[in-house]
Amino acid sequence: MKKLILLGILISIISCNKDSKNEIGAQWKIDKAWAWYDDQPWLVGTNFNPSTTINQLEFWQENTFDIEVIERELSWSAELGMNLHRVYLHNLLWQQDSVGFLDRIDQYLSISDKYNIKTMLVLLDDVWHPVPKLGKQPAPTPHVHNSGWVQAPGAAILSDMDRHNELEGYIKGVITRFANDKRVIVWDLYNEPDNVSQNEGRKDLEVRDKHIYSLALLKKVMTWAREMNPTQPLTTGIWKGDVNHWGTPDSLPELDRYMLENSDVISFHSYDGDMNVVQQKISELKKYGRPMFCTEYLARGSGNTFESVMPLLKENKIGAINWGFVSGKTNTIYPWESWYKTYTSEPKIWHHDILRGDGTPYSKAEVQYISKMIKAE
Repeated sequence: MKKLILLGILISIISCNKDSKNEIGAQWKIDKAWAWYDDQPWLVGTNFNPSTTINQLEFWQENTFDIEVIERELSWSAELGMNLHRVYLHNLLWQQDSVGFLDRIDQYLSISDKYNIKTMLVLLDDVWHPVPKLGKQPAPTPHVHNSGWVQAPGAAILSDMDRHNELEGYIKGVITRFANDKRVIVWDLYNEPDNVSQNEGRKDLEVRDKHIYSLALLKKVMTWAREMNPTQPLTTGIWKGDVNHWGTPDSLPELDRYMLENSDVISFHSYDGDMNVVQQKISELKKYGRPMFCTEYLARGSGNTFESVMPLLKENKIGAINWGFVSGKTNTIYPWESWYKTYTSEPKIWHHDILRGDGTPYSKAEVQYISKMIKAE
């Protein structure tokens, strides 16, 4: 009888362990996602790009990878109580020098870990300039929002499905290196797929019917990432469309539906000034039953502020990641309208970002509020 009881216990343990894990290549089960998320504190931070770099390439290329600036700015982040940064990578960096690139990511993660800051790595991005180029990056266009940010992989590869497989080594190589690294907390596979640049001079460089190519590439990237079976969850964030349909996948475009139905944790963007819309997004996305991250917010001029958005995210324990930290080459203190409206000096109301280049805050009251909200957790 004792042998039968012990055998039953052993079978039960094996069954539980089997149920708690996913087969390689499978989306995390909901209970696994929550078991992982419930172990986390309220995750709060910023989309981080050093103030001295204009884009992902200048951030990570050997000649412009600046440990001193990164260290200084991460220490300021830690002083506010932030515990998470969302950080963009780029496929061209892998093409240029895969070994050096991975080593620099490791250096960055070591500094972040020193300040108890986890990292969400972003692998691809459909936003801004469609033609990324290695080497020396352009100087910022004065007073223009994000004039030098570049897409990954860019129009040439995205528009040619036969070339999508060129990215397989990059996706698998980066994920494999950090698949069991506790300093990396989430993989954000593809930022804002099907975002079409509206800047004059760039529209003609964009991919026609971009959503078709972005979906095809995302499906491949998701498959490659699943094959690596990282210990961290995968996500791709919804960012546009009719909010009223976000919770009903059958009503969504195929790309948006795929993003939501294949993410281990749900992520979304919300620059909305109307907090009723932000709440509607949260309510709709809760229907998927998974943990959530707001991976981009903060547009002060429209009323999307820390004071208005953070309480909603904290109340629902949604990871809160605003755009921008230290004002610098990206010029994201300027609003999106600076693409077509001329600015000649610093705007009275900053669009994004929190600190000036010397570490002093745009608003003392604001940083006090951020710190209080985080440290009261």
